[in-house]
Amino acid sequence: MLQLVVDGLFVGSFYALVALGYSMVYGIIKLLNFAHGDVYMVGAFTGFVVLSSVTGVAAVGGLASILIVLLIAMLLTGILGVTVERVAYRPLRASPRLAVLITAVGVSFILEYGVRQIMGPNPRVYPVRLSGETFNLLGARITLPQIILFAVAAGLMVALNYLVMRSRDGRAMRAIALDPQAAKLMGVNVDAVISRTFFIGSALAGAAGVMAGAYYGTVDFLMGFVIGLKAFTAAVIGGIGNLYGAMLGGILLGLLESFGTNFLGGEWRDVFSFACLILFLSFRPTGILGARVVERM
Repeated sequence: MLQLVVDGLFVGSFYALVALGYSMVYGIIKLLNFAHGDVYMVGAFTGFVVLSSVTGVAAVGGLASILIVLLIAMLLTGILGVTVERVAYRPLRASPRLAVLITAVGVSFILEYGVRQIMGPNPRVYPVRLSGETFNLLGARITLPQIILFAVAAGLMVALNYLVMRSRDGRAMRAIALDPQAAKLMGVNVDAVISRTFFIGSALAGAAGVMAGAYYGTVDFLMGFVIGLKAFTAAVIGGIGNLYGAMLGGILLGLLESFGTNFLGGEWRDVFSFACLILFLSFRPTGILGARVVERM
């Protein structure tokens, strides 16, 4: 039983990192950014390219090299997120939401098949594969890389929470989420804050991509599609637009998959996620921590 909890928490931490980007963007501009999962894929490939091409990075050592590459991938995917927002979403900010949603799907395809054109259609083996000592925790087996990656994911979530709740930028983000026009009248640079939100959310997705590549050992150009849908599911479960909800939804989804696949088999893993999504959208679309919002006309 404890082994299932450990496995679920570990996978759920990846989902939570990606789901945070979904929730941040939705919370501030009410956009379902379906290209967000592909930013995760670009992060994984950034790690692959850096580890493969920069002499000496892979030789630094498994975990140390991954942490260096993780920072590089966070920077590059953050810039990618800002670029996508500036080029694809900002010109449509006053357009109907359906137009922006279709644009997000188009950006997703551009990222997927752009990477396919550059890196090829076949899965690539990650240059560095994390391995390490295995510990016994009350009967559950947990490896050193799992502990470290979980700690990195938790550290990033704590840092994000501090940024949003305690910093000047965080107050601006929350003000825009409540009322963008009022925030602008109070002197908040709305465009700059939205760009920083895309940077932070995309950087978190890039970090998750590098960690997943190093842990699972392979990357491919479609890996962002499924994780994107699962992160969206996690955001819906917790309450999309709510940061704590995204973290809670990611962890719950990881636990659900862990227990479900143990009892019914691995082929049911995706079925649990999407069945859960349908149930929440049908019976509690605001999620566990989300609040019902009345739009002003």
